[in-house]
Amino acid sequence: MSTPVGAHAKAAALGKLIVRMTASAGSGHPSTALSIGHILAELLYRTMRFDPRDPWHASADRLVLSAGHAVPAVYAAWADLGGVVGRSRDEARVLLPADVDKLRERDSELDGHPNPAEGFPFFDAATGSLGMGLSVAAGLAAAARLDGSPRRVFAIIGDGESREGQVWEAADFIVDHRLTNVCAIINCNGHGQAAAVSDRQSAAVLEKKLAAFGWAVRSIDGHDPKQIQAALAEVGSGDAPLAIVARTVKGWGVSALLNGNWHGKPLGLGDVATAAASLDEAATKAGPDGPALPGPAAVSGPAVRSRPDPREARWPSFDEALRSAGLGAALDKRVLATRRAYGVALKVAGDLLPSVVCLDADVSNSTFADAFAKAHPARFFECKIGEQNMVSAAAGFAAAGYIPFANSFAKFIARAYDQVELASISRANIKLVGSHAGISLAADGPSQMAVADVAFFRSLGTARADDRRSPLCWVFQPSDAVSAYHCTRLMVETPGMAYMRTFRPEVPLLYDPATATFSLGGFQVLRTGEQLSIVAAGYMTHVALRAADLLAKQGVRATVIDAYCLPFDAEKLGEELSRRGGRVLVAEDNYGGGLGSAVAELAARNGRMRCEALTVQRMPRSTRTSEEILEYCGVGAEQVADQARALLARP
Repeated sequence: MSTPVGAHAKAAALGKLIVRMTASAGSGHPSTALSIGHILAELLYRTMRFDPRDPWHASADRLVLSAGHAVPAVYAAWADLGGVVGRSRDEARVLLPADVDKLRERDSELDGHPNPAEGFPFFDAATGSLGMGLSVAAGLAAAARLDGSPRRVFAIIGDGESREGQVWEAADFIVDHRLTNVCAIINCNGHGQAAAVSDRQSAAVLEKKLAAFGWAVRSIDGHDPKQIQAALAEVGSGDAPLAIVARTVKGWGVSALLNGNWHGKPLGLGDVATAAASLDEAATKAGPDGPALPGPAAVSGPAVRSRPDPREARWPSFDEALRSAGLGAALDKRVLATRRAYGVALKVAGDLLPSVVCLDADVSNSTFADAFAKAHPARFFECKIGEQNMVSAAAGFAAAGYIPFANSFAKFIARAYDQVELASISRANIKLVGSHAGISLAADGPSQMAVADVAFFRSLGTARADDRRSPLCWVFQPSDAVSAYHCTRLMVETPGMAYMRTFRPEVPLLYDPATATFSLGGFQVLRTGEQLSIVAAGYMTHVALRAADLLAKQGVRATVIDAYCLPFDAEKLGEELSRRGGRVLVAEDNYGGGLGSAVAELAARNGRMRCEALTVQRMPRSTRTSEEILEYCGVGAEQVADQARALLARP
């Protein structure tokens, strides 16, 4: 266990481990890690309430290391404290100081950047792509407030990364929602990767920016234990969230790292002893060490917080849900947009499960998340126009055990693809819903149309989450209100990331609400014909059915398959397509790389199929109707039928 010493001695001790582990790994960022040594000493050995032997404790304070490249400093402290690592309590083991030499090894829990999924549960989210940590902290803090938990959340942010706009999206969000249990610590060491930070990221300017955003700001010497301690004592004591702007030295204590640019460059193993002596000298020169650090503060509150199993919730029937939502007339007409059915399903999920929360980016009256907001205002979080913050905050909610749904136009979720990838690294249980997907919204034009989203999210679905069979991300493309309702239920019940795209136009119901069933990896055969198969999803399922009608008038019998889920069950779909002649046309209202690519890969593996994909052929533009834009982009019903005939004509 850790030896009780003062803050200067502790910073030096952690520094020795930092230098040693990065030298052993032959890579890493010792200079940045050394700059936060004193801050971590005061945080982890005096201020934060947590149990190193139970990092999963539901009431413990949390640390989000937004400046993820500084992670060797946290690994050093965790080993010094005797903290445990492992993916669960059942496989937990104590991390020893000797273990830090395994930094960045393939089978080590000590990944190159923070990653809880690899067995370091003190962290809640993967970081490393800069600018995201404060948003994760916001989600964790909002979840703590919902739980009535005393948990506080600390986020360490680099001065250079504060150039990222997401930092300020999060700063706004935290003030908007009065999350005074958040503390942002800006590590102002003055250096980026290539050169000094901009004057706009100087400590003095950052103080003014944070104050202008409504934060209480304290400016300190980040190597002065008394100043650090006094600032941290203010967390949660006022009406505004606290930001600590800490001026630090990159490479503190190691003379060899103080000259030149050492960003991302470790010392050699032969230099470790000299660096250790330099750290001891720096600790001595820093002045009287003060009283010994007492160690982590005791945690109050429950260690485990139970959440209801979403698979045990009893959902009302589709008809019951719609009539309860006042949509009986639409039900009687059997015409409804998928986005509206999603709003009904989301509200039902909130009724059934207190663990469901909703975040929206100022479009809840278009995504129809407003139904959830009215029914469960305490669990609805308006993010305004800040999709990047919204996705990362959702990851924070997920780490706290909630099931967050994050909504925007599908096109605008594209702004947060980096945040989505980081959430997938964490294996975060987040649900993303993009409305107005594809090109069928027509009049608004291409700036509002998501045409690359299927390819992006489908690519995540081609990889698996650890050794489990589940993909990193499920993708749902419901074609009518019935399938949208049931796909939302699948998202709630299925652990891990999921993305669903809904569309704007009102469409007829394709499924019988009383008998239709939907499953992970599933698809539905809507019409049978032995000459070829047309595979589609979402709005294009309706187009495919119209194309099949045109073909039927010319004596061509086509099967139509609604492939509403990616990845699909390849074995079952392959059998179905082979049985229908082995000629397959996939029709999509988005760019290539999505469903068509998935079916083409299946056909290539099968070896007995011929597959072609018809996707958006040109840059969309505004049109007055959905039919016009589909025809303009080459994916209208007549064009699908023409392509099908051409496919049949080929030898």
